[in-house]
Amino acid sequence: MKIVVIGGTGLIGSKTVERLRNKGHEALAASPNSGVDTITGKGLAEALAGAQVVLDLANSPSFEDKAVLEFFQTSGRNLLKAGDVAGVKHHIALSIVGMERLQGSGYMRAKMAQEELIKSSGIPYTIVHSTQFHEFMAGIAQSGTVGQTVHLSPAYVQPIASDDVADVMAEVALGKPVNGTIEIGGPEKIRLTEIVTRLFKATNDPRQVMADPHARYFGVELEDNSLVTGAKARLGQIRFDDWLSRQPPQKKSA
Repeated sequence: MKIVVIGGTGLIGSKTVERLRNKGHEALAASPNSGVDTITGKGLAEALAGAQVVLDLANSPSFEDKAVLEFFQTSGRNLLKAGDVAGVKHHIALSIVGMERLQGSGYMRAKMAQEELIKSSGIPYTIVHSTQFHEFMAGIAQSGTVGQTVHLSPAYVQPIASDDVADVMAEVALGKPVNGTIEIGGPEKIRLTEIVTRLFKATNDPRQVMADPHARYFGVELEDNSLVTGAKARLGQIRFDDWLSRQPPQKKSA
């Protein structure tokens, strides 16, 4: 069947497209670079023509409160409208574990707005709440860096490898809509400060990690349960240390 992957050239999108194509499906990797723009609506009707399933994996280019809200609302409305016209049978979106607990964050409020649009659209849907990706731990560390010190919350995280996320997204695309939310996360819960310490040790990064309960994550302070899955979550197989050992050597940070 034809499956349109919005954000299909990104980290998760490209891996998901590959998996779907390997299973014999017509997976269209849609992005502004391929002429499909969910903000302007350009190319959407053509891309969705004949599609049974849409996966929305797009992310906002700006995390500023107003900009990110406008992105997810505009993109969501345009995509859902085009999907309705095209007769899409299953709309799937990737969102964030703990999003509803972190509404002090403008980014999380924008994701909530996106989900509300999907739920009220009338199109059968599945929303996948994922924990943070292994691949983004370095970026989280960078966001807390001041000089040679990294200020991070000691709250627990449960990171998941992008390969595990793509496995789930492909499986969901080929399954029936649940008209609800499913959770996915990594196989281990570990404090954010500890996981970044492991990352720095493996990459010979000289920065020092400082535990700060008031350090902000997307603009909000974390509690121990903020970023971890519930009891019914589906867990990935790839542990952070195993993923880290497979990464190419990196240059030392300045």
